[in-house]
Amino acid sequence: MRSTPSRRATATGALIAAAALLAAGVQTGTATATPAGASSAAAAINAAASAGADHGALPRQLSPSQRAELIRDANASKAATAKDLGLGSQEKLVVRDVIQDNDGTTHTRYERTFSGLPVLGGDLVVQQTKAGATESVTKASKATTAQLKAVDTAAEVAPAAAEKQALGAAKADGSDKTVAEKAPRKVVWMASGTPQLAYETVVGGLQDDGTPNALHVVTDATTGAKLYEWQAIEKGTGNTEYSGQVTLGTAPSYTLTDTGRGNHKTYNLNHGSSGTGTLFSGSDDIWGDGTPQNAETAAADAHYGAAETWDYYKNVHGRTGIRGDGVGAYSRVHYGNSYVNAFWDDSCFCMTYGDGSGNASPLTALDVAAHEMTHGVTSNTAGLNYSGESGGLNEATSDIFATAVEFYANNASDKGDYLIGEKIDINGDGTPLRYQDKPSKDGASKDAWYSGIGNVDVHYSSGPANHFFYLLSEGSGAKTINGVSYDSPTSDGLPVTGIGRDKAALIWFKALTTKFSSTTNYAGARTGTLAAAGELYGTTSAEYTAVANAWAGINVGSRPGGGTDPGGTVFENTTATAIPDRGSAVTSSVNVTGRTGNAPSALKVGVDITHTYRGDLVIDLVAPNGTTYRLKNSSPTDSADNVQTTYTVNASSVVANGTWKLKVQDVYSGDTGKINSFKLTF
Repeated sequence: MRSTPSRRATATGALIAAAALLAAGVQTGTATATPAGASSAAAAINAAASAGADHGALPRQLSPSQRAELIRDANASKAATAKDLGLGSQEKLVVRDVIQDNDGTTHTRYERTFSGLPVLGGDLVVQQTKAGATESVTKASKATTAQLKAVDTAAEVAPAAAEKQALGAAKADGSDKTVAEKAPRKVVWMASGTPQLAYETVVGGLQDDGTPNALHVVTDATTGAKLYEWQAIEKGTGNTEYSGQVTLGTAPSYTLTDTGRGNHKTYNLNHGSSGTGTLFSGSDDIWGDGTPQNAETAAADAHYGAAETWDYYKNVHGRTGIRGDGVGAYSRVHYGNSYVNAFWDDSCFCMTYGDGSGNASPLTALDVAAHEMTHGVTSNTAGLNYSGESGGLNEATSDIFATAVEFYANNASDKGDYLIGEKIDINGDGTPLRYQDKPSKDGASKDAWYSGIGNVDVHYSSGPANHFFYLLSEGSGAKTINGVSYDSPTSDGLPVTGIGRDKAALIWFKALTTKFSSTTNYAGARTGTLAAAGELYGTTSAEYTAVANAWAGINVGSRPGGGTDPGGTVFENTTATAIPDRGSAVTSSVNVTGRTGNAPSALKVGVDITHTYRGDLVIDLVAPNGTTYRLKNSSPTDSADNVQTTYTVNASSVVANGTWKLKVQDVYSGDTGKINSFKLTF
């Protein structure tokens, strides 16, 4: 599938890219509401995650009615909030979600409109104390109210031109749709810098692999140029195929209706590709026989996976249902013919599973179900755009909580591990779809961040965040967990000590729901998780330090105190150098002496820059002979603060000795900063 972002209204999530997704399993057993051991598992996880945490900063478990009351309060005061934030008279706030901590701190997530038009990339999160005082505001875009006011809402391009462009983009993806699913709508596009009037067109139909199509194309309403596109379908007693005999939540009339979990239902598409299908029903409360030949088996697996995911989010993070409103999604199994994928679709609020190659391996395994449902949670919280670095973080979030749910379920037939899709054998050789301890083992995913990772398919650019989660949970090096061997490296060669999976998941969830926005990138994720760890455990805690070290272990930011570089000679300049706002480039220099021959092929370039908007900065390393290595490009959507990371450069073609320079230029106005230090490790 395409590497593009997803909007909240139609976001979907698939487990794999263009090839296949996950194969899944089915379950058997009598039907009751609660899986065995669920309450004790939740208690153990909460105890592990809460050890040393500030109880007040932990998420409060809100009932649907309590959440609805908070949303009503936020809606009642949104005009006053907009005024307090300095928004213009033409700007309105739309409440999307509210999270509340035990101490009464609320995190209200808003979308925005301008002159009645949706502002894509205008989302923000306001954090307020129990007394109602605003503590912080996280915005998806740096654009100012003045820039938004300057947008002319009179389009020069006809809607038909935008539709034609969108249909052309869909055709390139294999769609034969000749008419847009939804007529082009006027929007303000603010996710990529300066706000501008645009059209958003959605094309439906099917993609070339049979996956439903929901391609969003954003067209400049003044010039007709394409600004952006993203695919909103994100390819995430029962006798199951993968989890053994389990307990299912059903209705008294023997239908797969989980009355204890928001009336979640499981339907049989019977190899169709549209509609709801037929609700599974029977003459008794036994579902499937553990084989893929029995249609109920895949249904039992999907139903069980939905139940475990519901329980995990409710019992561990206090979120009742994907939207937090107590409403269950639904599942559809037996989609298409030999369809090797699964996906979440916001437009139907449902999970859908294919039966795999030859209709012999349904993609209904537990971690697949949790992966797909988590796309729904992400869509209804941070709304991470399904493209670029934010798209990679979106995919990684689904993998992270797929792992967390698998460990939570504590199922003897599918023990918790840091492998994604290990049960469905999608590769046909017994290997999993993805590895969190060393993502590159799948042959395509990336282990660490680098400046071009936003151009990689989101299923592979998710690798660094998956790696971060593993390092934060278990630490680096070789170890065996539940019979699976892992050996996780770090990009800087330094060890990372884990804090436990439960704490790592708690930090990620808090960051996802209260710190991340639609445009969050890897640098922003580091900032958000550090803020979450600081609120939960304190900024001087071992947990906070571990978060920083785990990010440094995947080349995002530096270690507290700079760390110690193993087996190398360090040359460093710690003299601060001011970076002029939208001015000429400045340099920080180090003189390398005593080296023999050329520089190494993995020269470590440590950069510590404080800056109020890192997206303004272009950073280069200049060798003694003038050879220039680009370390970082500017980006109007890179809204995080500071550049504190170590880059790796192949400098083997130049002589090591001489004066090396870190060259930094601020190419946009409005923000300031300085180079704190620059070091080379040979």
